[in-house]
Amino acid sequence: MTTHPLPTLECRQLSKSYGGREVLSAIDLQLQPGDYVAIMGESGVGKSSLLNLVAGLDTPDGGSLWIDGVELTNLDDRQATLLRRQKLGFIFQAFHLLPHLTVEQNIALPLVLNQLPLDRADQLLKAVGLAGRGQDFPRQLSGGEMQRVAIARALVHRPRLLLADEPTGNLDPDTAADILRLLRREISSSGASAIIVTHSPAAAASADRVLLLSRHGLQQIDTPVPHNA
Repeated sequence: MTTHPLPTLECRQLSKSYGGREVLSAIDLQLQPGDYVAIMGESGVGKSSLLNLVAGLDTPDGGSLWIDGVELTNLDDRQATLLRRQKLGFIFQAFHLLPHLTVEQNIALPLVLNQLPLDRADQLLKAVGLAGRGQDFPRQLSGGEMQRVAIARALVHRPRLLLADEPTGNLDPDTAADILRLLRREISSSGASAIIVTHSPAAAASADRVLLLSRHGLQQIDTPVPHNA
């Protein structure tokens, strides 16, 4: 008997309103292990809101959401926190680095929380081009450097699902290309899944498929330009 892996992510008829205005309606999305999708759409259409729902940082008004076979919408706060800590990596558009921790400590935080070996923090520091900056503090970094630290922190514990909100928004084209290759490599090597929200056709083109979010829901569109495997 053939067994099929559980979807990494399954959204069923998700909806969300803010202040009486419906932002997301009847969103269906499924990701299998290894899937890497980009979501594009106009500003204000709900892309970041969808990421926040998937991450458990916000609660849907309707529908259900499953991560690795566990229904997130049925978990209490403690259970949801543990699931996020173990299964998810989130690259925030505003970085959310902890200012009192060094760069290396920021990257290592998911390893500490999950009681994992700390050596991978140094590996990721080098992978994002910040070797030698581990003892610096966030205030000593440029915006692009802070973004790279946030990316390293999101990848360091090998999450099952990576969520990235404009992950290359503060990076120059060459560094952005390097980071996108790193994301693909990490996703491929770990069998994880990923969603990136982006306005950048180049960033979207790094994904296996591109989805357009509009008031009519999610629909697949052609990848803007071919990506390099």
